Amino acid sequence: MPRSPNPLVTSLVGLRGNGRACVYTEPMWGLSMMLVLPYASVFMLALGVKDQQIGLLATISMLSQVVFGLLSGVLTDKLGRRLTTAVFDVIAWAIPCLIWAFAQNFWWFLAASVVNGAWQLTQNSWDCLLVEDVDRGEITKLYSLIKVAAEFSALFAPIAALLVSNLGLVPAVRILYVNAFFIMAAKILILWRWTTETQTGRLRKEQTRGVSMWRLLGQYRGVVGLVLGSKGTIFSLTLSAIVGAVALVNGTFWQLAISQRLGVPDPLLPFFPMVRSLLSVAFFFTVIPFLTHAKHLKRPTLWGFGSYLAGQLLLVLIPASAGGARASTYGLLAVCLLLDAFGAGILFMLTESLVALHVDKHERSRVMAIQRTCVMLVTAPFGWISGWLSGMDRAWPFIMTSALLVLGVVVTFRWWVTTHSEPALDDQAPTPSRP
Repeated sequence: MPRSPNPLVTSLVGLRGNGRACVYTEPMWGLSMMLVLPYASVFMLALGVKDQQIGLLATISMLSQVVFGLLSGVLTDKLGRRLTTAVFDVIAWAIPCLIWAFAQNFWWFLAASVVNGAWQLTQNSWDCLLVEDVDRGEITKLYSLIKVAAEFSALFAPIAALLVSNLGLVPAVRILYVNAFFIMAAKILILWRWTTETQTGRLRKEQTRGVSMWRLLGQYRGVVGLVLGSKGTIFSLTLSAIVGAVALVNGTFWQLAISQRLGVPDPLLPFFPMVRSLLSVAFFFTVIPFLTHAKHLKRPTLWGFGSYLAGQLLLVLIPASAGGARASTYGLLAVCLLLDAFGAGILFMLTESLVALHVDKHERSRVMAIQRTCVMLVTAPFGWISGWLSGMDRAWPFIMTSALLVLGVVVTFRWWVTTHSEPALDDQAPTPSRP
């Protein structure tokens, strides 16, 4: 009997239109930002930025994202999904890469953080570009493919390690930021060339033509009512805020913790996200599609929180090493990576999918703008708090993330809300339109 193809592979091969352009260009992160992100916090530390300042920069970045996120619904509707993505990707990524490349102190990083906050605007427009012309039943698969494409990006990590080991941390990271500028510029041009405006995007452009920005912003009051009136939206936003806060802390301080607390050498730092990414890809092509293929997603969400929690607690329990990492340290970090790869991977896909599935289809861009603004307002303080905690003990930020993940388990177990009976998650009964 012939073996049935992997559902994720089938979806990848069958991609067309905007979905194909968005997914196929996502690995370009691997030759740009993913090369430099493992060194971002250590780079700042090397230039004299303190732990508390690094945490403050994370919070300021989130507050900048709040402002751009609030404007994202209006601008995405007025300019269209495609043009908004192109213009603000230049502002959010190309320009900050040049600032980071020549940064000298805290103030350079502050300027880059404020400008980089514009990526929340393009996140909204890019999400609309990605999913608006696909069936609801394909949404979870589409976000799975995006996660896989992003994880494959880490395969290029040895390039960064080679540069750092030969040139030293600061010169190598500057080169990597310049490289990121050129690769991101190419990604923006390719995405512009191979996408078209969505049907909903064309309709919203026509409806908002001649309407002032202030009037459109004033209409958010009605959109807030849509958000507050949906239990499913409130629930999915709560989960997104919890996962977002944990991701903010890990993205800012995980590498710093293993470098400064556990004694991992700088050239080895990019290999940890690479291994985590490879494990995540393996899970997405094996376990995760079968866990999320059923109609109801409560159980896999709980598994995701549980796995992520175990990885964070284990990181806290690894003994500190002042004289360099021991063999046992690397073994325990490998287990951390395994748990994080599954937990963070499945939670990213599920929280993004739940938000997309609960959203009002006629007001997608503005509702998602409100949603992202709420999530960022909740998660923003955790950057500063984790910086304050890290300044005292670099394990403490991960005690906080562990507590947040316990909260996620409680919220999921106690207040789960189905996505309109979740019929679209069953491939046998897809619906032709998105929620």
